[in-house]
Amino acid sequence: MRPTRLWALLLAATTALPAAAAPILFENARVFDGTRDLGITPVLIDGARIVHVGTPLPAAATGARRIDYTGKTLLPGLVSDHAHVGNTQGLEHGDRFYTHDNVVRDLRQFQRYGITTVTALGMNGADFFAIRKAVNSDPGLGAQLYGAGGGIGAPDGAPPADTMGLSHDPVARPRNAEEARAAVAIQHADGVDLIKLWVDDLGGKRPMMTPEVYRAAIAEAHAHGLKVAAHIHDLEQARDLVDAKVDILAHGIRDRAVDPMLARKMRDQGTWYIPTIAIDEANYRYAEHPLALQQPFLRQALHADVLARWSQPDWQRTQLASSGVAAARKAVATNLDNVRRLHAAGVKLGFGTDAGAMPQRVIGVAEHRELQLLVEAGLMPSEALQVATTRAAALLGLTDRGRIAAGKRADLLVLDADPLVDIANTQRIGTVWQAGQEVAGPITE
Repeated sequence: MRPTRLWALLLAATTALPAAAAPILFENARVFDGTRDLGITPVLIDGARIVHVGTPLPAAATGARRIDYTGKTLLPGLVSDHAHVGNTQGLEHGDRFYTHDNVVRDLRQFQRYGITTVTALGMNGADFFAIRKAVNSDPGLGAQLYGAGGGIGAPDGAPPADTMGLSHDPVARPRNAEEARAAVAIQHADGVDLIKLWVDDLGGKRPMMTPEVYRAAIAEAHAHGLKVAAHIHDLEQARDLVDAKVDILAHGIRDRAVDPMLARKMRDQGTWYIPTIAIDEANYRYAEHPLALQQPFLRQALHADVLARWSQPDWQRTQLASSGVAAARKAVATNLDNVRRLHAAGVKLGFGTDAGAMPQRVIGVAEHRELQLLVEAGLMPSEALQVATTRAAALLGLTDRGRIAAGKRADLLVLDADPLVDIANTQRIGTVWQAGQEVAGPITE
């Protein structure tokens, strides 16, 4: 009997399907699994997932494609809890640059630098949700994207629409508790991953979100099952937000030393703390270390206009002589001290840098510098790596990443040198894998 046309079409479609890719076995690499050093350990992935770590190997390893990573160190892909995308173009910044192509550009840069998950913490345009859906289904479009939509700020206050270039201003700016609850409800319905609040008077220069507004927003977010991350700068705002049960302090406290009572309360409530030490240092670091501009790791991350500006000796001298540099240095010193205090007290640290919000907050580079600053604050290299992997994923409630373990996503960073010996070795990127796909290689000229 001759097959029907439908049967023939089905048979052709079936035989035309590509063969499933073989599992991949990474051999001879030193493995830091996100919590500890496993030593030289094999890792088996199949498709987008890790299926086995260690010996003896399972039967599934038979016929696997083998990759010899002798001399390499294997880490989980880094996770950023605080960044921005689609907000810069060369030396300029603003929401006029929030397009699909620019967001993908930024996510690819994060990915090239080993950051495979990115949280865009506010100032996202209306296309955020469509872009998130697209990039999270295709590793070729860059790091996975999560975020807070536009976020919630203060009328005429932070984030300042004029200086941040928010001509279309996606930020909700409620004036009272009722409007705060409505803003949260709208953002929840839109599908945000968390709520972002800006609680900062910018050194007394702008109106600050009132306690009535942020307390109502936090309570409403919790009623919808959403965590709340608050932009802060000073100790006073941090104290009141912790009293209001905020989930995440999205910047370090930079005006005064954290007191033991606040540290204990944060620990006991489980408040997360994202230090973002690198943001203030970025105001002077590149002017102070111009030779770094010749290194591919930094040079390849910079737009041509930024590189040209920063390479000018006149710009370097002017930048270092500016009135804000002394304040930035003090903020870094205070931030480092507070990280030391809070870590010693057992407060949970998240990982982020505000990269992408301004040109000097260099996507990818900032994250590797933040790891060095965490070590400078007193963390062991292994602890800094835990913050950037396992703990950063836990802050977001993402249980499928941040670890090299069976069942987790195969988001992996392969390094040519051991970061447990020197944290600066995280810059020695060999290969980046995302969802089991090799998506980036070494950063060279």
